[in-house]
Amino acid sequence: MYVSDLALTDFRSYPEALLSLDPGITAFVGPNGQGKTNLVEAIGYLSTFSSHRVASDAALVRHGAARAIIQARVVREERPSVLELELVSGKANRARLNRAPLPRARELLGMLRTVVFAPEDLSLVKGDPDGRRRFADELLVLLSPKLAGVRSDYERVVRQRNALLKSAGGARRGGGSADLRTLDVWDEKAAAAGAQLIAARVGMLRSLRPHVQTAYERVSSGQSEAEVTYRASVQQAMSDDGGPDGGEEPLTNPDLVEAQLLEAMSKLRPKEIERGVSLVGPHRDDLELRLGGLPAKGYASHGESWSLALALRLASYELLKSDDWQADGEPVLILDDVFAELDNRRRNRLAEVVTGAQQVLITSAVAEDVPEELDGARVDVMGSAVTRVR
Repeated sequence: MYVSDLALTDFRSYPEALLSLDPGITAFVGPNGQGKTNLVEAIGYLSTFSSHRVASDAALVRHGAARAIIQARVVREERPSVLELELVSGKANRARLNRAPLPRARELLGMLRTVVFAPEDLSLVKGDPDGRRRFADELLVLLSPKLAGVRSDYERVVRQRNALLKSAGGARRGGGSADLRTLDVWDEKAAAAGAQLIAARVGMLRSLRPHVQTAYERVSSGQSEAEVTYRASVQQAMSDDGGPDGGEEPLTNPDLVEAQLLEAMSKLRPKEIERGVSLVGPHRDDLELRLGGLPAKGYASHGESWSLALALRLASYELLKSDDWQADGEPVLILDDVFAELDNRRRNRLAEVVTGAQQVLITSAVAEDVPEELDGARVDVMGSAVTRVR
């Protein structure tokens, strides 16, 4: 799988941009602030419907424009497809496949698969759980696009449930009584969708785990074992001491998880009404990262944290290439401004790992930062001007 052509309209800094790409390695080179990352961000967004830089789509639409359009010709097993996504601030995205409108934009998911490694990925190790949950869910959708609907349904249900909890809490504090019959219905919906999402995450993590350890060994000279463990809020809620209980095996059974979620919601309902938020479910879970048996967050050095973040992305790339999930085609690998953040040893190790990939897109402020092993086509980027050098 590779992107052969990219066209942007009013995306980020580009009123218009048109670019042809080849398989193999392409480096986008230019000073900071000239739009290199905007190009690869557009490709990544077309793959996952999310940006690795910002949480809101509004920032992706060029200032003063009403909408942004991303178009790409994607070649998969020698068959080209034209993907188009229209982003309108405050409205749902609109998608086309081979010029034909799609009923739902998320039907485009899976047509292009990418793995993006960027400086922001350091937060996977050092940051809050929401970044690690987003990492897990975006990889899930790349592996099984239908799970995008499950994730969307769960997020919608939790928003509605939180609104009811907040309303019930306000009524009680005002001396009134709250009608909780509707809340029971939303409990059932949240448990059903949440159980599917948790089981899918844990199943994916089991496939990803050996790739993480292998990738960490390849990019780091350390001997520490890299571990990734799923920490489910439902198990913490049901454990008498408040800690994780039961391990991952029960979490692979959606029916069992659904029953546990309903029980935990019933147990926590007084606290949830008091606080006005849902306290259990996949939106409260975490991926625990450990090196040598110790939590990476707070214990790992800066270099170890970089290596572990890189290992998570390279493991994702290897999983998408593997037959474990019957994925279709090798993903496009995007390395966004990372070589300036890595020391020479990690640069060279990363270059060794990605050499031979079907398509690698690199951004760099300085051409010399890109290892010689990754020599390939070069595109000079200066503001809205995009010039292919070789």
